[in-house]
Amino acid sequence: MYLLWKYFALSFSALLPLVNPLGSALVFLGLVDRAPIEIYRSLARRIAINTVIFFVVIGLIGSSVLTFFGISLPIMQLAGGIVIAMIGWQLLNQKDSAHNQEKTDAAVPAVTTAEIDSLTSKAFYPFTFPITAGPGCIVVMLTLSIHARQPVLTQTIFAYAGLFLATIVLSACVYLCYAYAPKIARSISPATVHGMLRVIAFILFCIGVQIAWNGLSELIPSLLRK
Repeated sequence: MYLLWKYFALSFSALLPLVNPLGSALVFLGLVDRAPIEIYRSLARRIAINTVIFFVVIGLIGSSVLTFFGISLPIMQLAGGIVIAMIGWQLLNQKDSAHNQEKTDAAVPAVTTAEIDSLTSKAFYPFTFPITAGPGCIVVMLTLSIHARQPVLTQTIFAYAGLFLATIVLSACVYLCYAYAPKIARSISPATVHGMLRVIAFILFCIGVQIAWNGLSELIPSLLRK
């Protein structure tokens, strides 16, 4: 039981800053925008389930999959970092979606069926990966899964149980933050939300650049040696 709670605390504390449910919820809010609250909750449930599955798969077979396809961690960091930076840049330059009273009074749906279908199709990419769990999470999860292997089978089971329990709790936090993102935003003034979204978008852009640079900095020496 000691190993279970040890790896739960270790995994949760390592993944929480990377997933950042509250900060990611504001990014999610900026992308989903005017959708009905039912769509927010439906997407939040899908994303939370996807996040658990994503972490479990990475923890169990992630390193084997990368090896099978011949993908190194630096390459994954470079490619994933570019994707995150592009999403951050898109949000950073997104026009203010606040609609005026005339639009509110108009008897038109806030989001069309086609737009709802489009949002639903994005439940895994980009909402789960890389917005909720990005390349940094993959690297950390791979490291934790390797670290959780113990000399005794029962100890390994407890260690992995703690690891996966942390991902379930973290995914529950993601669900709560995403499902109630509009309510969280309403408790803050529109100007503050707008400013926070821009700041978080810039941070997301910087995180993407940093992840890409981490991968590139490991690739450059190998290129220079050739």
